[in-house]
Amino acid sequence: MESLLHRYRNITVLFVAILAQIGAIAWQVRNDNDVPLLRIWAVSAVTPVATAIENLRSGVFGVASDIFSSHGREESRAVRQERDRLRLENQLLKNELAEAQKVGTLAGFQAHSPSRMLGARVIGTTTGMSTHSVLIDRGSFSGVRKGMAVVTPDGIVGKVLEVYKFASQVLSVTDPGFAAAVESQKNHTRGVVKGQGSGNEKIEYVPAGQKVEKGEIFYTSGEDRIFPRGMPVGRVTSVEDGPVFQNIYLQAFAAEAVPEEVFVIVDPVHQEIPDAPPSDTPVFLAPDVSGPAGASGGTGPQTPTTIGTQADKIVEQYRQIGAAQNHVYGEGSAPNFNIKVPGVNAPGMPAGGSGFRGAAAVTGSLPARGYSGGATRAASGYSGRVARSASGYSPAAARPATGGVIPR
Repeated sequence: MESLLHRYRNITVLFVAILAQIGAIAWQVRNDNDVPLLRIWAVSAVTPVATAIENLRSGVFGVASDIFSSHGREESRAVRQERDRLRLENQLLKNELAEAQKVGTLAGFQAHSPSRMLGARVIGTTTGMSTHSVLIDRGSFSGVRKGMAVVTPDGIVGKVLEVYKFASQVLSVTDPGFAAAVESQKNHTRGVVKGQGSGNEKIEYVPAGQKVEKGEIFYTSGEDRIFPRGMPVGRVTSVEDGPVFQNIYLQAFAAEAVPEEVFVIVDPVHQEIPDAPPSDTPVFLAPDVSGPAGASGGTGPQTPTTIGTQADKIVEQYRQIGAAQNHVYGEGSAPNFNIKVPGVNAPGMPAGGSGFRGAAAVTGSLPARGYSGGATRAASGYSGRVARSASGYSPAAARPATGGVIPR
């Protein structure tokens, strides 16, 4: 027998190993354990040794750390704990502030909207291959009915599709089965917005000849009798001409993120679409007015320093002569035009009244001593064109000896 076992010892060892493996597999299946037994045995054998080594290492380093930096370690641990506490408190305060701001926005929207609304909270979403809808916590018990509009301060969310006792299913604006009548803000172009399964929805039935601009905002028009007029829908992202209708796509405002709180419009009231903001067109501004006033005492509009034609130059010269004498044109006698004003009497221009050549008529200010519309025609019959008459009078001939004023 011994010789037989010695002779077939290899086969015997193999047979024993196979039986042990089968037994181990049977035990593993019975205990519903997916981890191989060999790994379990290896981990079980190594774990005590690794634990002892780690305890020894941490103990040695812990003692050394306590010896050299016990005080600093306590302070560092306290600082870290305080930092973590402040971080957590800061995050909580931020969340509370955001919640308060959101509640304030919703309350303000509900208070300023003419439609009677019912607040609701989104408690679930049902996004599938063909439907996009949300579930809200308001149903027939709260007065919700099928077909009611659901909105947020940002824009329309959808319409009530199914009503239950304490919940309702809302068809989202992004659903392919959704449709609503809309109108553009700037050009008042009407169409129908239809869901495309994403936030980029399509506006249909807009004729090719009507004007729609990229970036223009569309509002509900109220023609579908579901959404009241004046609710924001979205902003145009692209406009393309078609053979019959234009291909217009817009980004729905309420589709950018799933809202948490919504409003169900129970009693809709139409409102006006807000006016479009004015376009950025250049505005002409006149140059700044600088220089002396048009008359003494600062009365009357100031005259710009820029002078164009020869008549404007003459008018400016006599205006400054009058200002130098504190004279108001149209009141009292005419000023003395023979005086010299520095920088006013240009070379070649006479300083006296004979150089009027109708300049006084240009200013439109006549003395009150009986002058007529010619400004140089006195009651004695002198003509304003005496300096240019056929008798050969020179400009100096029209200037009397009384300082340039023709007596009555």
